[in-house]
Amino acid sequence: MSKIMAVNSGSSTLKWKLYTVPDEKVIAKGMVDRLGLPDSVFEIKYNGKKISEKEDIPDHATAVNKMLDKLIELKIIKSYDEITGVGHRVVAGGSIFKDSAVITPQVIKQIKDLSEFAPLHNPSQATGIEAFEKILPNVPQVAVFDTSFHQTMDPVNYLYSIPYEYYEKYGVRKFGAHGTSHRYVSQAAADYLQKPISDLKIISAHLGSGASIDAIKNGKSVDTSMGFTPLAGITMSTRSGDIDPSLVAYLMQKKKITDPDEMVNILNKKSGLLGISGISPDMRDLLATRSENHRSELAIDIFVNRIVKYIGSYIALLGGVDALIFTAGVGEGSAAIREEIVNHFNYRGMKIDKDANENGKGIHVISSKDSTTDVLVVPTDEELMIVRDVVRLTK
Repeated sequence: MSKIMAVNSGSSTLKWKLYTVPDEKVIAKGMVDRLGLPDSVFEIKYNGKKISEKEDIPDHATAVNKMLDKLIELKIIKSYDEITGVGHRVVAGGSIFKDSAVITPQVIKQIKDLSEFAPLHNPSQATGIEAFEKILPNVPQVAVFDTSFHQTMDPVNYLYSIPYEYYEKYGVRKFGAHGTSHRYVSQAAADYLQKPISDLKIISAHLGSGASIDAIKNGKSVDTSMGFTPLAGITMSTRSGDIDPSLVAYLMQKKKITDPDEMVNILNKKSGLLGISGISPDMRDLLATRSENHRSELAIDIFVNRIVKYIGSYIALLGGVDALIFTAGVGEGSAAIREEIVNHFNYRGMKIDKDANENGKGIHVISSKDSTTDVLVVPTDEELMIVRDVVRLTK
């Protein structure tokens, strides 16, 4: 039985899961945190056990070496040869990558060139790929792009109403994000409902710290809430979502901000639920304090309001909806938020089953039997999607 690794490289983190295929079982997972900093944290979980160590791990190559050696030491693998493929999450694939891609020197160069679209992600992800290539030079690797699922959008949905030459010269357009998650949960929902995805109109709500809504028809992304960057769309934990662009210039003048990056940082890290509530970016904290803090209640109401607006517009865009999916941290974990969202669509026959919503586990339907739309909770599994792409593209 072969083993495939799914990897997510950050500037100071390296997260991974090791799967056996074809049974798609996770046999080990772990991460390195504080990579390149003093007292890096190395963790590995396997067979119900957890190992955590602190030591200085200066770079990605050292982290990969330690991780692979630890897998051998713990007898999870006998040798490097047991690993037959490695899949890497990459945030920005631009307009170049319409699908996941087998990694070549040209692909690595393109990932680096696309760093201007994801400066916090693509460079470190390219570094992670190169670290694995150095240690496992003969093992095929695959890049799985967050943006590729949305490459099926039509120009009417991905172009902005600005001079067309900006698209031609600079590639300015909507790219979206969370594509790997939306692709996984939409197919999982279709399989669970025992219906061909090619026959379904699906709206997927990935509600985590970052959050996005996706309109999916016949298995293809039609439109999505995130835009040129993941800052656009609905209200998120610390991101503002959609705002009037003129407000940026206005606030920069009022606050005497001269560096645009400072303003973008405010919109990315100090806004959203945190900015409105003044308490926390975590929905659990807001739900716990909503009865005594009006700003917690307001933050929740705005979060739900923006989601409802996007879902409503996507129902119109798709010409109806067969299935509404909730996934990611808030989407999977908050029955209250799911119920508030669904109740806005009672007018069109979408109804929730309170018991199923509050007590269901795993993938499950939370709509009532007489609901006009199937509403489901589908735990996302982007790592499994990465592994499946490795299998698909490397045979």
